[in-house]
Amino acid sequence: MEKPLTQNIRPDGTPLNLAEYEKAGGYQGLRKALTQLSPGEVTQLVLESNLRGRGGAGFPTGRKWSFVPMGDDVPQPKYLVINADEMEPATFKDRLLMEGDPHQLIEGIIIAAYAVQAGIAYIFLRRAYVTARQRLKQAIEEACAKGYLGRNILGSGFNLELYLHMSAGRYICGEETALLNALEGKRAIPRSKPPFPPVVGLWGKPTAFNNVETICNVPHIIRHGPVWFKDLSRVPDGGTKIYGASGKVRRPGAWELPMGVTIREILEEHAGGMQDGLTLRALLPGGASTDMLTAENLDIPMDFNSMQEAGSRLGTGTIVVIDDRTCIVGLLANLMQFFAQESCGWCTPCREGLAWLTKILNAMEQGRGKPEDIDHLRLHTRLITLGRTFCALAPGAMEPLQSALMYFEDDFKRHIHEKSCPWRDL
Repeated sequence: MEKPLTQNIRPDGTPLNLAEYEKAGGYQGLRKALTQLSPGEVTQLVLESNLRGRGGAGFPTGRKWSFVPMGDDVPQPKYLVINADEMEPATFKDRLLMEGDPHQLIEGIIIAAYAVQAGIAYIFLRRAYVTARQRLKQAIEEACAKGYLGRNILGSGFNLELYLHMSAGRYICGEETALLNALEGKRAIPRSKPPFPPVVGLWGKPTAFNNVETICNVPHIIRHGPVWFKDLSRVPDGGTKIYGASGKVRRPGAWELPMGVTIREILEEHAGGMQDGLTLRALLPGGASTDMLTAENLDIPMDFNSMQEAGSRLGTGTIVVIDDRTCIVGLLANLMQFFAQESCGWCTPCREGLAWLTKILNAMEQGRGKPEDIDHLRLHTRLITLGRTFCALAPGAMEPLQSALMYFEDDFKRHIHEKSCPWRDL
């Protein structure tokens, strides 16, 4: 089984019902966890598997669970929150999993909740994911009717209530504490840390927090073991990864591949290479908020450590391909407008800085740029960094900009000197 995450996803996209999922081996990992393993043993297996978070940060999942306090004197209830608010531009991997195999996510949630002894779980779902909502709702009802959710699951004494919450829809909700505020009915702004969510999270109680793709790996780790999971990968990080590619490639899409596959293999073998007449000029390897790489980087493995060494981040693993007829400045102006619009407005560097950068880039694109604008852009990439903002939204917006200034400064200069976009008529 080389593709555990997508093995049950049908070509037409219709999901398995509960009976079909069970026939395919579903809920066997849950049965093993609840009948043979203690919560601590479940966490240890996930830790040994080298599963790292698939939401972008890549933090070890088992270690993250270990931060949740255990014992009879811990405040109750404890919560598990699943981030399904997939709003990173060009990212669509979680949608594939929720629509194609919703019971896989639910099984993973139950096991994760058991590991941290959370009695209540929430799926925080992007509001635009209407199909995912319908399929998850149906799967939750099936799981409840079969006794996989509710009280005394499989006679283990473990109880879990699972709720599906539709997001009001803001990119900032991808930041876990802003998501928690939104879930509580408050303004979606990040919280000051410490305290951290594992100790003081949703409604002030201990809260574990994971991404959809991360949790979908858990049933397979418990069922087959950490050694099997690590053997799926080409690098020390365990498992497979759903990689994607968008832009002017022949076959844009998403594919489950071994962790550590190279950029070249994703783009040439799975995405089919560039469309006729176009040349790859640059790419964003992990969604819109990652540093650009160039055609010289195609043989770099797509894993957390390799991407960091190359000067970027794996992020969500969804590649945005930039061809030689796409204006880099125009692309950045579009991205910066998105980030400025999605800022929660809580801190000055993000609220004011992103709006100012949007104006500068739009002016360049419209032929109104000034020579000093390049220095202003570069200055902002040094000022808007982690530690100077309340969360990572604005620093993430700086990553494509700072890398574009490093690789393609001449593009900015041409916009200024020619007083127009050189790519406009291509």
